[in-house]
Amino acid sequence: MSTPPISGDRKIPVLTQELIDGDAARWRRFGEVVPAGGSTRPDGTPDYGLFGPGSVTWELLLHPATIVFESAAQGGIQFLYKPVVAGIRDADPISRKARAGRFTMFDFFERLQRNSGMHAPMWLGDTATAQNMATHLHRIHGHVQGPVIDPDDPSLGGYAAADPRDAMWAAITEMQCILSVYENLAWHGDEPPRPLTAAQRDQYVLEMGAYLRLVGAEESEIPTTWAELQALYEKYWALFGHSDSVFRDLETGVDMLEQYHQVGRQNWHPSHALAVEALEDVYQRWTELMDAILPANLQASAGRSPETIAAAGEIIRAREADVREFQNPENEARVMRLLWGPDGVELIRNARRLHEEARTRAA
Repeated sequence: MSTPPISGDRKIPVLTQELIDGDAARWRRFGEVVPAGGSTRPDGTPDYGLFGPGSVTWELLLHPATIVFESAAQGGIQFLYKPVVAGIRDADPISRKARAGRFTMFDFFERLQRNSGMHAPMWLGDTATAQNMATHLHRIHGHVQGPVIDPDDPSLGGYAAADPRDAMWAAITEMQCILSVYENLAWHGDEPPRPLTAAQRDQYVLEMGAYLRLVGAEESEIPTTWAELQALYEKYWALFGHSDSVFRDLETGVDMLEQYHQVGRQNWHPSHALAVEALEDVYQRWTELMDAILPANLQASAGRSPETIAAAGEIIRAREADVREFQNPENEARVMRLLWGPDGVELIRNARRLHEEARTRAA
C-alpha cells in the first residue's frame, strides 16, 4: 500500500484514500514499538520511557488539541529556526525530488504526515523504543549538514542536524509547539484554554531535559527552568527568524517552496487533489493561527508587525468554533490516525490510560 500505482510514461503516482491514510510501515522504522509501561526496568519497576504518567509533558501532549494541531504547530515554529530550513533546502528527500523534477504533492503531504507519528515512540514508548527511534533519526540526519545556513548572512556559519546544537533546537521547538498549542487551543469541555502556572512551566522544562539528552544535546546547555530556557533562546537568537534567502537553493537561487509547487503542477494527476485537500485540512488553513499562538518574540522573528502580534488573542478567539470542532472526539480520532499512524494511535491510547490512572491515584 505504501507504493502508489503509476500513471503513464512520466511515472506519476495515482492516489487513493487508502494510500493517503497509509499503513504502519509509513511511520514504523525498527519493528513493533513497546508502549510506555510495556516493559520493566532492571529493578523490576515499569519502564515508562522519557516522561511517564503524571508528568506535565503527558498532560499537555495527550490533550486532543495537541494531537490534532501538533504537526501544524511544529512546522510553524521550526521554519523559524534557520538551520532547519537550510537542512530541508539542501538535503531533504522532497527537495532532492523537486530538483530532479520528480516531486508530487503526495510527496509533500507524506513528508509532513509522518512527523507526529515518528515522534510518538520517543514521547510515549518505553526507553528502548525511544532510544531506537532517536538512533534512527540521528542516523538519517547525519548527512543533513552544510557550510551555509543563509547565503545573505555568512556570519551564521553552517548547520548539522545531528550535532548537539541543531538536534537540541529541533527538540526544544517541538516541545515549545506542544506548550503553545495547549495553552492557547486546548479546551477543557466548556472551559477555555489556560496557561500553565510558573511552577508547571518550570517542571515542563525540567522534564524536557530527558528528551534533550536523548537527541544528544550538550548537558551544559540543557535548561532546567523556564528562565534558563528563555536565556538559551537569547543566546541563539541570531538563528531564529524568517529570511527569504535561507529558502533559496544555493546553486540556482530558486525558492524551494516555489519549486515544490512548480514541479508539483508539472507532475499533477487529478488524484493528487486528495493530497492537496488533506494538506489544506490539517496544515494550511491553520497557518495564521499557528503563528498567533507563538510567544511574542517568535512572532516578531517571523516578521509579524507589532499590531498583528497585539491582535493574536483576537485571531485565536475568532477561530474558537473551528478549533473546538477540530478537537472533538470524532475528528480527533480521524486526524490521530492520519497523522500519528496505527502505532501512534495505540501509544496514545495506552498513555492516556496510564495518565488517567496516575491522576486518579493523586486525587
